[in-house]
Amino acid sequence: MKKRIGSYPHVRVEGGSRGVVSQAGSVLLVETIRKTGLDQAISAALAPWRKQRAVHDPGKVLLDVALAVALGGDCLADVGMLRAEPAVFGPVASDPTVSRLVDTPAAGGKQVLAALRTARAEVREGVWKLAGDAAPDAGGQVIVDIDGVLILAHSEKQDATATWKKTFGHHPLMGFVDHGRGGSGEPVAGLLRPGNAGSNTASDHIEATTLALAQLPKRLRRGRQTLIRTDSGGGTHEFVAWLARRGRWLSYSVGMTITDALHQAVLKVPASAWTPAVEPDGDIRDGAWVAELASDCLTGWPKGLRLIVRKERPHPGAQLRFTDADGMRLTCFATNTIHAPIAELELRHRQRAWAEDRIRAARATGLRNLPLHDAAQNQIWLEIVQIALGLLAWMPLLALTGKARLWEPRRLRLRLFSTAAQLVTTGRRRYLRLAAHWPWNHVITNALDRLHALPNPG
Repeated sequence: MKKRIGSYPHVRVEGGSRGVVSQAGSVLLVETIRKTGLDQAISAALAPWRKQRAVHDPGKVLLDVALAVALGGDCLADVGMLRAEPAVFGPVASDPTVSRLVDTPAAGGKQVLAALRTARAEVREGVWKLAGDAAPDAGGQVIVDIDGVLILAHSEKQDATATWKKTFGHHPLMGFVDHGRGGSGEPVAGLLRPGNAGSNTASDHIEATTLALAQLPKRLRRGRQTLIRTDSGGGTHEFVAWLARRGRWLSYSVGMTITDALHQAVLKVPASAWTPAVEPDGDIRDGAWVAELASDCLTGWPKGLRLIVRKERPHPGAQLRFTDADGMRLTCFATNTIHAPIAELELRHRQRAWAEDRIRAARATGLRNLPLHDAAQNQIWLEIVQIALGLLAWMPLLALTGKARLWEPRRLRLRLFSTAAQLVTTGRRRYLRLAAHWPWNHVITNALDRLHALPNPG
């Protein structure tokens, strides 16, 4: 008997097999594109920039890059994984053609960006209608988180500068619609900025918020059906005043820096005024309390805002700040929501931390670095990343249930997209036969059944 060496079986590998498709689970994304009409919308948006007698549709090329990014790619050349599977993805342009066609919308400037964003907004409205009770607006209010992200640059690129963390790169401002505890989130704004852009630049927050609002259905832009939520980077006079002027249409929950005036006001709060903080399930959070401060402790801020402060016992080893009081960690935020208990408002604001999950997912989906040189090219890349992240949010929203709907991009790729299949042609139809032993086959097939049951666009 031949003795086995090592823990794994020795397998000989040969090339040249036919009829095998890798990344077969990506048909979930392809079917999502087809059912939402995203391909038609992007192609129509870029039609004015298509050259005469061009072989490849710029919209299809842009979507191919977005699909490659959704599957884990981080540069234009990664469309090669799609080119290798024409039965699933159709004809895919060559690398030089992809590079030229991405340069075309970059040269189009703001007109191209406006066309792409309008197309995404129209598709998003249709997706939310298809999602029904699972849509982000099903509860009567949509929450948009605005947050910045640092992207490192390892070579000289336009607008790459030293950042506030003493690194080198860019500092875009992102906006995400929060899907709540039953889902993930989807991008609605991506504003490319130099690395030295400030975390609390009010004009950038206003522009990012404006872009995010334009992505939402019009019915959500009135009656305070949209909540804008930021960390303390948004706690500036100009940005809060801009939000307050739209108080009839917008709600806001904005983090505030603990200044000396706020610190002194916290010290004057009587013990009886502190209310225990709560958890999402309604349980009391041990070691944390909230209280409302009198708005007259601040000068120069809009009228009608509520200041809510939270104090909690820091975890062992935590470094206290000068603005912390009596050994308690202090945080504060401002909101214009009136008829709600302060504990519920504090919980709502604390859940802004989900935006960090969205940023982590974005880093794993093309935002780890900006692969192109010019700022206009990288702004197009940022739009491509948003399309990819949108697909990774819409597919679970429309097709997945239970815990699978909460899977982040890395897990979707590992369990669903990476599965292999055999391509069979019979009766003039093509079938993908998934590997029978794959543990998540039922998730893929059930999701495809749900997508096939949706009405076709148009």
